[in-house]
Amino acid sequence: MTDPLTPSATDPATRPIVRLRPKAEARAIRHGFPWIYADELVTDRRTQALAPGTIARLEDSERRAMGTVTVNGKSKIIARMLDRDPEAVIDRAWIAARLTRALALRARLYPEPFYRLIHAEADGLPGVVIDRFGDVAVIQPNAAWAEALLPEIAAALVEVTGVSAIVKNGQGRSRALEGLPEETLLLQGMVDGPVPVRMNGATYMADVLGGQKTGLFFDQRPNHAFAALLAKDARVLDVFAHVGGFALAALAGGARSALAVDGSAPALALAEQGAAAGGMAERFATRQGDAFDVMEALAAEGEVFDLVICDPPAFAPAKPALEAGLRAYERVAMKAAALVAPGGYLCLCSCSHAADLASFRNASARGIGRGGRRGQILYTGSAGPDHPILPQLAESGYLKTVFFRLDG
Repeated sequence: MTDPLTPSATDPATRPIVRLRPKAEARAIRHGFPWIYADELVTDRRTQALAPGTIARLEDSERRAMGTVTVNGKSKIIARMLDRDPEAVIDRAWIAARLTRALALRARLYPEPFYRLIHAEADGLPGVVIDRFGDVAVIQPNAAWAEALLPEIAAALVEVTGVSAIVKNGQGRSRALEGLPEETLLLQGMVDGPVPVRMNGATYMADVLGGQKTGLFFDQRPNHAFAALLAKDARVLDVFAHVGGFALAALAGGARSALAVDGSAPALALAEQGAAAGGMAERFATRQGDAFDVMEALAAEGEVFDLVICDPPAFAPAKPALEAGLRAYERVAMKAAALVAPGGYLCLCSCSHAADLASFRNASARGIGRGGRRGQILYTGSAGPDHPILPQLAESGYLKTVFFRLDG
């Protein structure tokens, strides 16, 4: 097997060549689509022998150069475009240039260093996610090339940002699809405990070593801010709250009270720490349990709230789960609508790649109707600008957030 860390990464002359099949859609790739699927590439014995993460030269079926790619024969996405230049040198300087460009955007957008620094293909580092929590950064190397070049990515990250601690989060479905093992470890520096993160006037506690994903979801930041506009003097219910994302923003916006519901006791404990850090503890409460069970119990208790938010995990992460996932979103909307006071607000979210906005919005409207309510859509949100979307890759625009105002 070829070692992905051979000079092929830094010396284009030694790079193996992989070639598109004659009927592959070369035009889409030339126009910016970043992936080559397994049935689009010639997979002869030589190509099959390449180690996952090998850097290669991509050619079309007529042997015209198309760029520099990384190859993984174990993945349905057999090749990912790294650079349109077939002579590109993929080294620490190349990675640092991508990081510098991404940092310039985030520094313009945010006054403090709390954001997603790298959003995979859209920031020119395919399969790589980097979230920054001040002096701590969490890298998710979700593609084989990133796993192989992780030391170079980490070194470039320190060079560009000056972070003192780096965590590798090697968890999740994406790594499994690449044939990569799961592991989380501290690559550099020290992390003493949850990291305080300031956003939208609230303080969140991110468990970067043991929490969900990288420890905090930056993508909902603009939607938290919109919820805060609706929250003044309101009773707020935040379901699937994780570390209190919407609830703490609502309290910072002047909510009278907020109840956070989640199945994870550690996540709710972090939410409570965040509320205390922001001086909001007296207005904040938590309730652990299955979200559907808790919503049913609250309805049975006669509870109603001025603003209800439901931000569940991905019920439809891939197309085979789409139908069942949409039914689950419909059920969430039905249960939540029963808890909204007359004239109150309901925020429903989906982070499912397979469910597009129209499908999710329709499922939500059906659920609200099944709950005996009607309403108007006030606002439709997506991930913040630190999660840029590659126009050719619809999958990078995964987050949908819809705010409804319900009738009496």
